Amino acid sequence: MTYEIRPIGVVESPLVDRANAPKQGVEGGPEAWLVFDPAVADGIRDLAVGDEVFVLTWLHLADRSVLAVHPRDDPRNPLTGVFSTRSSDRPNPIGLHRVRVLATDGLRVRVADLEAVDGTPIADVKPVLDATR
Repeated sequence: MTYEIRPIGVVESPLVDRANAPKQGVEGGPEAWLVFDPAVADGIRDLAVGDEVFVLTWLHLADRSVLAVHPRDDPRNPLTGVFSTRSSDRPNPIGLHRVRVLATDGLRVRVADLEAVDGTPIADVKPVLDATR
């Protein structure tokens, strides 16, 4: 069985080298633009400055054959199954990024703390829910 994921946009980021990207957004992820396809314009119309959202990406540079890693790429850490880590190398390289909306401009949404590299396809965006929602 196979499934198809169609990108709804792409990340525009100053990060261009995966090796130099932070492991998590809160560890120095820069501001970046989420640039959406015109076909999904209605889907982003209610995103507002200050919103916290999860951006799901397809980590297109990942090694899909990897099943175990040294967490944080540190060989001093024990070899660990990828499903117990946040490694981008994994059979289905879906990235999960918690970001804050800084600005909106048509099909472009500026976010803070995104560790995805330039050109990363966007698979989905979902709101961060708290106890009131």
